[in-house]
Amino acid sequence: MGKLVIEIPEDVVAGMNLPEGERQDRVRQEMAVRLYAKGILGIGPARRLAQRTRWQFQELLAKEGVPVSYDAEDLQDDIAAIQGLR
Repeated sequence: MGKLVIEIPEDVVAGMNLPEGERQDRVRQEMAVRLYAKGILGIGPARRLAQRTRWQFQELLAKEGVPVSYDAEDLQDDIAAIQGLR
């Protein structure tokens, strides 16, 4: 599967009320939180999109008032993480 590239018009980027150095990271976080909240992404892919650890992403969700669910995909992610520690 290929990489998805989203182009944001320059005037929109320039209109962001964020320091220039924070824009890309913030857009990634906002997309990840919203896609997770809508059930489009599970927590694993969403946290990778946000480029955060699982715990950092859960803190971000809590700060945004988004409840965290735990499903079979999350269990598989946790098992893989535990096996990686061995």
